[in-house]
Amino acid sequence: MSTSTELAFLFTRDLNRLRKQIDSFASDDALWQTLPGVINPAGNLALHLEGNLREFVGRQLGQLPYSRTRDLEFSLKRLSREDVSSRLEELSETIPSIIENLSAEQLEMEYPEEVLDSAMTTHHFLVHLYGHLNWHLGQIDYLRRMLEPHPDK
Repeated sequence: MSTSTELAFLFTRDLNRLRKQIDSFASDDALWQTLPGVINPAGNLALHLEGNLREFVGRQLGQLPYSRTRDLEFSLKRLSREDVSSRLEELSETIPSIIENLSAEQLEMEYPEEVLDSAMTTHHFLVHLYGHLNWHLGQIDYLRRMLEPHPDK
């Protein structure tokens, strides 16, 4: 199995996990709640992941039209779980296929934009993006579990 196929598989799997997390919130309101010490609600983290992947994979590598407004990823509120989930479903249909179609040569080329103050290969940056996806996926899962009502024992 090629590196691009393996990466596409991982992005597919975890974008689907992200969508399941969003769908598992108890209500639309819960998607936008936080707890003391938590700055970003799960809804904003999901929108941030969407913007991040649409920009860095969709636009930069797949030449899909996109104009990122990063501030909105953190300020937009009150979308329904269904709205956020459908955005993530669309993402899970486009992003992995772009990654899977990258050749070994393209993976070893320098990523088209200098990100994080250093040049890196496309492969390296995709691994970084995958870690970023999972970091926020874990935050969303933990926040959802903490917000769920716990029956008295």
